[in-house]
Amino acid sequence: MNQADFSYLVPFIIIAGAPILMMLIITLTKNFRILYGLSLGAMILAFISLFFTGNSIPHHVSSLLVLDQFSVVFMMVIILASLLVTLLSYNYLQYQESEKGEYLIVLFVAVLGSIILVSATHFISFFLGIETLSIALFILIAYRKIHSHAIEAGVKYFVLASVSSAFLLFGMGLIYANTGEMQFEKIAIALHSSGFSTPVLLAGFGMMLVGLGFKLALVPFHTWTPDVYQGAPAPVTAFIATISKGAVMAFLLRFLYELDAIGNKKVILIITIISVLSMFTGNFLALRQQNIKRILAYSSIANLGYLLVTLLTGSDLGIQAAAFYLISYIITTLAAFGVIGLLSGKDYEAENLTDYKGLFWKRPWVVVVFTLALLSLAGIPITSGFMAKFYIVFAGVNANLWLLVVSLILNSVIGLYYYLRIITTLFTPANALKFPVISIPGQLVLFITATGILWLGIFPQWFFELFSGFSGF
Repeated sequence: MNQADFSYLVPFIIIAGAPILMMLIITLTKNFRILYGLSLGAMILAFISLFFTGNSIPHHVSSLLVLDQFSVVFMMVIILASLLVTLLSYNYLQYQESEKGEYLIVLFVAVLGSIILVSATHFISFFLGIETLSIALFILIAYRKIHSHAIEAGVKYFVLASVSSAFLLFGMGLIYANTGEMQFEKIAIALHSSGFSTPVLLAGFGMMLVGLGFKLALVPFHTWTPDVYQGAPAPVTAFIATISKGAVMAFLLRFLYELDAIGNKKVILIITIISVLSMFTGNFLALRQQNIKRILAYSSIANLGYLLVTLLTGSDLGIQAAAFYLISYIITTLAAFGVIGLLSGKDYEAENLTDYKGLFWKRPWVVVVFTLALLSLAGIPITSGFMAKFYIVFAGVNANLWLLVVSLILNSVIGLYYYLRIITTLFTPANALKFPVISIPGQLVLFITATGILWLGIFPQWFFELFSGFSGF
């Protein structure tokens, strides 16, 4: 490594250094406001540092990481979304008795794992990133240790994440045994000569897809999702649903496109089956739920099924559509879980559908943002969700993926039912619960996410101009 490499690693160094500095500060004082201010400052500084990459990308840091147009955009999204989660956490943490400083430290570790994932070009950096992310999530999910649901959710995630890691390691081992390489670029070169002809290589890719399927909660690896979403604190659930899944999906995009795995008919068949099953299973299971966290959990399964359509297009348009959908989904889901987190108090989570009856007559601004987020998830025009689905359908039609396109449209109609059910509940006259006062950071998050949903829905072209020079990995 040389001096130039270190300049490109500045965002990683800031995100990794912040928790170390916070641990040193904790030895002197446990003042939450000092630690909170430091965490916000570190996030902002890391975000700004990404702009200094300028026109000098792509840049490879050894064979482990790459900072290119794709990874820099997603690192910006992850750090900005993490900043919003941190802002959301202020309102939530002030009502909790658990250690607040330690929460922020572990949150930074999870962010570090996420940005490593989107920049990984080697099995070692990939596994380092995904394990750093997973271990941090174990702790964050079980953060409210006095609640049995939190401990149960943490144990479930720990067990299933461990199983998925085993699949990933075994799959990577089989690919390495067959190609003798762990760097994606070199694996791709080896595959050009041999293809996916050997059973060992196919088994390796299959096991990696199983491991990543667990992380993304795709059918049939989705069973942990509703329980973990319900048991985890609302800001942590927002992190899992957005940043964690976004980072893993960004890695999967890079991995499959760099290796040109989409050209294999067996890979296409497997992803098609998983995509269709995820769409229908997620939407049908959401129909009868009475817990909003569980509804959004099953909704996320369906949304990841939609996103898989872009994997099979095999084009730069597909990558652009996937990136736009991920960013739209992250902003929208942060708004939805942000409302849940901001309305939750010390002894309860505002997660049952009945808790939201008559909310409009108590908190009209909150209901406007929540309704906007739900309409975006449903894919209603002028929201970012509508444009995201439109671009996926457009990319799917161009690639003649008619089965997936029709399945996406049908499931979007099914999803309207449970989204509208929540919206009608918000406006149903009733005596709403006494919710806590929303802090200024919380109000700021609601404003930013609502603005983002409308801006991406009305003016999406700026994003595609950002990716205008993109020509593959």
